[in-house]
Amino acid sequence: MINKFDDITKETMLSLEKTQRDFWNISRATAEFLYISIIEHGAKNVLEVGTSNGYSGLWLSKALKVTGGHLTTIEYYPKRQNIAIENFTKCGTIDVVTPLIGSACDVLRELPEDAKFDFVFVDANKRESIDYFNLIHPHLVKGGIYTCDNVLSHQEKVQPFIDAINAHPDYENVVLQLPAGLSFARKIR
Repeated sequence: MINKFDDITKETMLSLEKTQRDFWNISRATAEFLYISIIEHGAKNVLEVGTSNGYSGLWLSKALKVTGGHLTTIEYYPKRQNIAIENFTKCGTIDVVTPLIGSACDVLRELPEDAKFDFVFVDANKRESIDYFNLIHPHLVKGGIYTCDNVLSHQEKVQPFIDAINAHPDYENVVLQLPAGLSFARKIR
């Protein structure tokens, strides 16, 4: 699927894949799945928690170029966010990206009440996964998709989130056997 992108984007993504372990990036299989999911869902307002160097954000923002949407992405570390911004700029997606800096929980608490998202991707501090879910829930529209990476590779740390989303009457959730495990939920009410 990477072949669908321009040469600069392909080169950048392949370069970022070489630093996957250094920056805790998602696998290409997970990235491709998210890309297709955003397009198939017709997502317009996507929230990413955990920008890192921008690898996943490039896949998300490239999909949003297709749907005419926008990505809001949160990163704790300024150095990583600067790298991500450079990658978004180089690959021509910075115009559909709003990078936010700070503790994800603090940033999420400060979201305006009317901020709404139809697709969420979480790949940040695993122990805070339940906090992210509780803070994002009011901002996810009915029919929206909530995804969380590392639910198998970091199962113990994310178990409170998995228990909460599985028990929540507003969500249908499955865990996909993608590398590291991906929770994929739809908000049904």
